[in-house]
Amino acid sequence: MDYREILFEQDGSIAYLTLNRPDIRNAITSDVMINEIVNACDTVQADETMNVLVITGAGTSFSAGGNVKDMHEKKGMFSGNPEQLRDNYRKGIQRIPLAFSKLDVPTIAAVNGPAIGAGCDLACMCDIRVASDNARFGETFVSVGLIPGDGGAYFLPRIVGFAKACELTFTSRVIDASEALRIGLVNEVLPSDRLMERARDVAAEIAKQPGKILRMAKRLLYLAQGKTLEDTLELSAAFQALCHYSPEHKQALEAYFLKQKTTKK
Repeated sequence: MDYREILFEQDGSIAYLTLNRPDIRNAITSDVMINEIVNACDTVQADETMNVLVITGAGTSFSAGGNVKDMHEKKGMFSGNPEQLRDNYRKGIQRIPLAFSKLDVPTIAAVNGPAIGAGCDLACMCDIRVASDNARFGETFVSVGLIPGDGGAYFLPRIVGFAKACELTFTSRVIDASEALRIGLVNEVLPSDRLMERARDVAAEIAKQPGKILRMAKRLLYLAQGKTLEDTLELSAAFQALCHYSPEHKQALEAYFLKQKTTKK
């Protein structure tokens, strides 16, 4: 696929997706960008040589979320009557969280600047978030007379807890990177000139692990959310049985015992 509104690159077993509309602060409301993000996710999921996906934004913003000008003019996905608008969301931006939910490869958001509204929610769709000290986060839908329409009500409480998600949603307060770190919204905060270097380092550390086992471990973590201990243990036993017969497990054991033998000499 020829991408127009994102950049999609592969470096070994690491894929990089960059929102590439800095002129509109990487707003995510055009069908073109939505289709390209979904296509990139599907491509990574289907390619078993891919172990990690890193997402960032071109320019000084991660993503400003929805295009407020289009909202005001009722253009694009914001056009039509209420029934049509509902379908626009279902057939448009809501395809992004569904695409991320199908991804078995670990995902890292390298948040290089403001992540507002749908941009904040996009970062929350990732498994790990590293942020520049220039990053800002805002679940700001209510302030423009909207609710989180793209999955924020699902993702944000699972990351920062229900009460904090309520506070951020109800106040529409924009927080800086240090507060995002304090409340657990991001894993790390870096100087802006070190952000992508750190994202690459984290991605490389993950990517060196056995790819099929990584995918299984991520799927288990997500399947376990909301399940009982008994259900989680049953899933774990089934997944573990597959792992014991995987070539990756055999190779890891052989490498371990070879190292032990070499060390004793």
